[in-house]
Amino acid sequence: MPRKIIRGVVTAVALLAASAPAVAVPVAAQAAVPTPASASTGAGFALPRPTGPHPVGVTTLHLVDRSRPDPWVPEEKARELMVSVWYPAREARGRRAPYMTQEEARLVLKGLGGRAEAAAPLSATRTNAYLDAPPAGRKGSLPLVVLSPGFSVPRTSLTALAEDLASKGYAVAGIDHVHESFGTSLPGGRTATCAACAHEDDDDFGARTDRGRAADVSFVLDRLTGTRPAWKGGELIDASRIAMAGHSIGGSGAAATMMKDSRVRAGVNMDGTFRTPMPATGFERPFLMLGAGKVHEPDGIDVSWPRDWRRMTGWKRWLNVRGMEHLSFCDLPLFADRLGVKTEATLSGPRTVEIIRAYVGAFVDLHLRGRRQPLLDGPSKRYPEVRFLP
Repeated sequence: MPRKIIRGVVTAVALLAASAPAVAVPVAAQAAVPTPASASTGAGFALPRPTGPHPVGVTTLHLVDRSRPDPWVPEEKARELMVSVWYPAREARGRRAPYMTQEEARLVLKGLGGRAEAAAPLSATRTNAYLDAPPAGRKGSLPLVVLSPGFSVPRTSLTALAEDLASKGYAVAGIDHVHESFGTSLPGGRTATCAACAHEDDDDFGARTDRGRAADVSFVLDRLTGTRPAWKGGELIDASRIAMAGHSIGGSGAAATMMKDSRVRAGVNMDGTFRTPMPATGFERPFLMLGAGKVHEPDGIDVSWPRDWRRMTGWKRWLNVRGMEHLSFCDLPLFADRLGVKTEATLSGPRTVEIIRAYVGAFVDLHLRGRRQPLLDGPSKRYPEVRFLP
């Protein structure tokens, strides 16, 4: 990769705009609807099908918080976010949702050292969600899962997980955090790039990112669960059942958010260094640590996982997956070879997606729905790659 990747931190997301104290505008798709394609053909890529019983819908929101400036570009006096909301739909009908714009794909591939010619097929990846499909469910029936991507990749990098959760009856909010992605398409044909990338070596980079992501998530929760929700299906969300999962620095952001916002009942850190230490007095809410191995090596480089593991006083699991590497926790390894993106993973992309869906899904089912999950009690014959630590 051309950019130095801090251990336990990889890639996430970005934006810009303005409006009243808080504005939410549903955004029409900003890229052509992808042509149906198969991952096994030369025409394009396809995400694995969700495993739940419900068809999936998705909508895009442009949210603007005028109460604070952008943390990376202070001259921008309002904080802009792009948010995708995936949800169970009444029926599988309409247009398939775009995966990402060609400009987003071009910038992500450039940042990750991939093939420029792969931008078009990547942007046209066949998703399983139907654009703005009518949501299914009763008032207050949908638990909510917030997803925060790794540093420098967009929210769409977690689409395979988001679609699967939505197919199982969850509302899922994927957040692009302004100026933390190689590229994010905004309303009006604008593109925000990675202003935060210039600060990766700053001493306060991790803490600054955690603070920003926690503020972003709290604002999104306000807009999705308030009296006038930004999403038309907002009344379906059960605001008492919210979890958050993040990849890399998004995983650190999940922990940081939980320490600031009591609405988030349970959290998942997927292979991210904990940039903000958990309180020495203890942290009681459920937490899942799902890693690729590097975070617990005996070389002492990353002490955050054993440190915060000891401080977790509630339900907790520390899982390590053989054959995965840091980038394995997002969608990109599904197509890494064809994208020209280097990966050290020995586990296939489809298998990693299956494992992530299974364990994150089991975690939120246990803690948001109270459904017993033997998968989380110990090693599984179905998933021998997964080790329980310490």
